[in-house]
Amino acid sequence: MKRKWMAAMGCTAMAVLTMGAFSVSAQENDYSIALITIDSMDQHWVNMDKGCEKAAEELGVTYKWIAPDVKDDAKQIECINNAVAGGYDAILIAANGPDAVTSALQEADEAGVKIVQVDSFANYPCVQQLGTDNFSAGKQAGEQVLAALQEKGVEEGKIGIVSVNAATTSTVDRDEGFRSAFEGTDYELLETQYADGDAARSKDAATNFITQGCVALFGANEGSCVGVGNAVAEDGNQIVAAGMDKSDAVLQLIKDGALICTMAQNPDTMGYEGIKAAVAALNGEEVTPDYVDTGVSVLTKDDVE
Repeated sequence: MKRKWMAAMGCTAMAVLTMGAFSVSAQENDYSIALITIDSMDQHWVNMDKGCEKAAEELGVTYKWIAPDVKDDAKQIECINNAVAGGYDAILIAANGPDAVTSALQEADEAGVKIVQVDSFANYPCVQQLGTDNFSAGKQAGEQVLAALQEKGVEEGKIGIVSVNAATTSTVDRDEGFRSAFEGTDYELLETQYADGDAARSKDAATNFITQGCVALFGANEGSCVGVGNAVAEDGNQIVAAGMDKSDAVLQLIKDGALICTMAQNPDTMGYEGIKAAVAALNGEEVTPDYVDTGVSVLTKDDVE
């Protein structure tokens, strides 16, 4: 496949940005870059798209967001293949699972496409990985829940987790981090229930946990968090619940007292810096570091209000 950037190496740069140890320059309309996310459902991806758009506009590159309508390995692989066939010079990929898309990424790599990984990583070499330290984020959520339970005088009981699936690296790490916050305590962490990040199914899973007498719940991504919050709200906000990701629905649930907090990621930063890393790689520049922790913050009712 003929890459457009190869034909334009001698052109004068129209825009230059700086990130860390490398500068980023691009010629107007020289590069085409695609963002491929796990699905198109969550506001999380919308915010990542906005970050990509901002960097693409500043750098003068062509950009498009491509995503399956639901979390599905085959559909995400099709998106990758379509980007390669469409002549994209680079892709930003948030992998639905660590291994399912590796063959497709290898084919993209062999075709000369630069690969940047954002949010949820695949087991394949890339220019750079940008995302949240998800184990740490999950642990912080667990610590918030633990403190709230102890404040209520609840020193033991069952705790449920609603997550996406058993393969997506980011949510698996959050699950493990959350559990780690309760090591050495008398709380019982139940088996995680998976609902593919669908808010309605997540609500059903959370309601099931509530009927089992759980004293606390954790939703490991945006859809899971909304489902957990809605179930807690229907139960009269009787139990402690926390989640991951920031959306209008999540923030409203915090305001209403159904969630004590959410761990807010920075998907716009992932997208913005990811585009810059891709352009730097296309320019033949060194991209460092290999991994960028884009940070996370705790949002409570006080923060939201």
